[in-house]
Amino acid sequence: MKTLLSLIFIITLQTCISSSPPVNHDDPLWSPTQTVQDGMKKAYFASGCFWCVEAIYESVMGVSEAYSGYSGGQTKNPNYNQIGTGRTGHAEAVEVIYDPKVVSFETLVQVFFGSHDPTTANRQGPDYGSQYRSIAFYTTDQEREIIQNYIQILEDGNYFSKPIVTEIKPLEKFYYAEEYHQDYEKNNPDNPYVQQVSIPRLRKFQKQYPELLKEEH
Repeated sequence: MKTLLSLIFIITLQTCISSSPPVNHDDPLWSPTQTVQDGMKKAYFASGCFWCVEAIYESVMGVSEAYSGYSGGQTKNPNYNQIGTGRTGHAEAVEVIYDPKVVSFETLVQVFFGSHDPTTANRQGPDYGSQYRSIAFYTTDQEREIIQNYIQILEDGNYFSKPIVTEIKPLEKFYYAEEYHQDYEKNNPDNPYVQQVSIPRLRKFQKQYPELLKEEH
């Protein structure tokens, strides 16, 4: 009976791509209307469906906003339908706006590795394809060294049973995803994927790192 129930769950489980409406190519490109305040910084990560990743970072103290988008590939101005083919080279990624006086880049890297499985190539949870691969982006040599050093710590401590496959890439371009993707988990709490994947992933992170959370979480 337990095996049968597990099989039913796997069959009915939604994926990030199957839970999204088709893209209207007549829609204008979206970009945030608010400007980044002085003293704030940006960081970029890809670790599976960006709905999940965005919600995780927005729960972290010192993070003012996280935006869903695409990065790491060669296609210019990609849309969600193109990303879903896995042929653009891009991964679903997030732009994290944070206050370095409250939360450090090192902590954001810790959040990254602590909230997904960095040992699964081109996969995260029920989502398959290169668009869901694990990437830690850097914009300075210092950020690159921080990422490399943290991976070394994880490997030396045998925190994972399999090798870490996370890519370390310089940020070349970040394209904002369509407007309906922004704050998707917050705006679509009854979506099957959000219920089955996003919310459990967020809660797991929050349980493991309560000291990093904003007061409302």
